[in-house]
Amino acid sequence: MFRQLLLNLLATGLLIMAAPVQAAGPDELAEGLVNPGYVDKPTWFKESFLDIREDLAEASADNKRLLLYFYQDGCPYCSKLLNENLSQQDIVEHMQKDFDVIAINMWGDNEVTGLDGSETTEKGFAVTHKILFTPTMLFLDEQGKHVLRINGYYHPHKFKAALDYVSQKLEGTEKYRDYLARVNPQPASGALHQADTYLKPPYDLSGRGSEKPLLVMFEQLRCPACDELHDDILQQQGSAELLDRFDVVVLDMWSSTPLTTPDGKTTTAADWARELNVSYAPSMVYIDRGKEVFRTEGWLRTFHIQSGMDYVASGAYREQPEFQRYIDARADAMRARGIEVDLMK
Repeated sequence: MFRQLLLNLLATGLLIMAAPVQAAGPDELAEGLVNPGYVDKPTWFKESFLDIREDLAEASADNKRLLLYFYQDGCPYCSKLLNENLSQQDIVEHMQKDFDVIAINMWGDNEVTGLDGSETTEKGFAVTHKILFTPTMLFLDEQGKHVLRINGYYHPHKFKAALDYVSQKLEGTEKYRDYLARVNPQPASGALHQADTYLKPPYDLSGRGSEKPLLVMFEQLRCPACDELHDDILQQQGSAELLDRFDVVVLDMWSSTPLTTPDGKTTTAADWARELNVSYAPSMVYIDRGKEVFRTEGWLRTFHIQSGMDYVASGAYREQPEFQRYIDARADAMRARGIEVDLMK
């Protein structure tokens, strides 16, 4: 009670002190960046001193699980999550009942105490947990172990499945990707998106005879997001030139298609996807010099898809481990050349 009262008093005091100040909005701070703008976080998110140990203990005491929500101001995918997913009554009721949600600004300077007692800032905490996208959601069990990680935006039906999986504590019995396939099965018929320039079977990814990085697109049949990727995003200006810098292979993540992995292992597409913990279609896994160096998963539009390709093809990932900083710099460079940066185009 005392802790909650103190939090309320602090929040009230901060609001009073901030009232006379007219702060610049995210769209003003990022001049020239086209996005839906800032959206306030729901009032039912938990107020926290950002001592993750205390938050975890309180969630467990209430028979809930802890969800760490990493965001940044002006992030259109965060806005989409808050406006669309968290505007649905069943999702909100589910989250309020089964989760304590803690919001963490990936660029913030507020002090965070980690599970090991170490103190850092929000942005330092984000680096420790390798947060590359917003929104990123980390679901923790009662011991603080990561049960599920969602990198990027999930459409409501897949987001609901993630909430069900974690709240029912199914991580001990099956992988999330298998659970998702079981509760939300895809039709058995359909075709993958292939192109003449993509690698053809038999897939020996260990002996390509090419110096290009490898881009593996894990997809599935009758996949609307895969259709959007190939029929829209990869048809946008600049996508073809970026794709040409890779050896590209498209695999059905549920199929028994035989292949040899870059490290020479004989397996199937489904088994390899399971080994890599691929749970979203489409997932774009980038492999350079025989090792995975980056991946995108979750619903993304053209700017972020193209930025991911450029991040790897240019070799920038070797010098800049934080993808978000890379795309900020890339956006600035594009605007300097007079190119409009629209995150949702």
